[in-house]
Amino acid sequence: MALADAKAGLRNEVGVLAVLDILKQAFGERFQTGEAFRAQHAHTTTYIPAQLPDGVLFAESSEDVKAAVKVCVAHKVPVIAFGTGSSLEGQVNAPSGGISIDFSRMNKVLAVNAEDLDCVVEPGITREELNVYLRDTGLFFPIDPGANASIGGMTSTRASGTNAVRYGTMKDNVLAVSAVTASGEEISTARRARKSSAGYDLTRLFVGAEGTLGILTSITLRLQGIPQKIAGGVCAFPTIKAACDAVIMTIQMGIPVARIELLDGMQVRACNRYSGLSLAEQPTLFLEFHGTEETVALQSVDFGEIAAECGGGEFHWTVNLEERNKLWKARHDAYWACRALAPDMAALSTDVCVPISRLAECVVETQADIEAHGLLGPIVGHAGDGNFHVLLLFDDKTPEGIATAESFVARLNARALSMDGTCTGEHGIGQGKMSFLEQELGGAVELMRQVKRGLDPDGIFNPGKIFHAD
Repeated sequence: MALADAKAGLRNEVGVLAVLDILKQAFGERFQTGEAFRAQHAHTTTYIPAQLPDGVLFAESSEDVKAAVKVCVAHKVPVIAFGTGSSLEGQVNAPSGGISIDFSRMNKVLAVNAEDLDCVVEPGITREELNVYLRDTGLFFPIDPGANASIGGMTSTRASGTNAVRYGTMKDNVLAVSAVTASGEEISTARRARKSSAGYDLTRLFVGAEGTLGILTSITLRLQGIPQKIAGGVCAFPTIKAACDAVIMTIQMGIPVARIELLDGMQVRACNRYSGLSLAEQPTLFLEFHGTEETVALQSVDFGEIAAECGGGEFHWTVNLEERNKLWKARHDAYWACRALAPDMAALSTDVCVPISRLAECVVETQADIEAHGLLGPIVGHAGDGNFHVLLLFDDKTPEGIATAESFVARLNARALSMDGTCTGEHGIGQGKMSFLEQELGGAVELMRQVKRGLDPDGIFNPGKIFHAD
């Protein structure tokens, strides 16, 4: 991560003034230019400074989005989509000013096709709202990044989370999107069919584009049946390597684990203090199995045998809903648990992903790096797919403190890339990881720029994200 990549861009002052006037007349109170509204739409959960838009439109329909985009295109003014603002790499910032389109009022479920296990939603609905809506259908949407993020934001950042080891990431669960492009028109990338060979895979192009190619107006999602039974539990290990060996054996044996999360000793300590747990403060796996009563019991027993073979302690598992919820609530509160370790310090959440065969090596080397530089950085990972996060706590009040944090992140990314990994498994690039994307993909980034220029010739869609266009 580098603050240098979060630099301010060129502003089109004349265009901005024209757009502000047009949108205020068109939308009235649904278009706001007050500083409080603007600040709420540039907040970021990392140390990247907020860069405020010039105005905020609370869209209520795709027609609103089309109208706003057409105005912004005509005057060459940036437009940034805003879901809940839970992104971690400055994705909602407005480095060149412009208009933020808030989707909180576009939060409807447009259709549920229960027989086909899919649904169509507006981008502003959150994953929790969607699952509450779906509950009576016997279906659920499995992607769980921890935060109650909007489906549009999750699609745009190609989110994943704790269930990814069984259900995949957003790229596996988005069947189609509708988007407003630089022409001001709304296009659909696919139909609801489960597979297609019809032309370019435009759906995958928009999934993970971070709003740089167009503005999403609807998303068609793959759904899953709510499991008959869910079993969850914890198992402590003497070392990170032992825990990772258990993960690899579990995956290789084909045990259909739904979640398998790795917490290092420091993270367990933080969760114990914050969430009232009493776990041994050593490397620990949180697991969950989905299926029938018989299959989840069998899978739990099988994992217990694997854990014992790898030197782990007893695998304590349960199907009790209250006990499972307490465990996973603690996992989802890991960010706040870490913040509570040093409340006066800034927090920087960063992630990398490596092949699972290299996960233990990467985590152990990262722990040694943290210790050698006197840093505080608990680690938690989606061990089933080799993705882990470091919540670095540091002093952001001094240049030295910021430099120390940035140097650590640079070493972490270099380490992951040296192991044939990626600079981000699920946070996305945004402003914070532009330089690492160049290191990871080299000349392929220029191809991305060409796609961007082709679909967004004036560079108005979320500029200054993923890469500098020119």
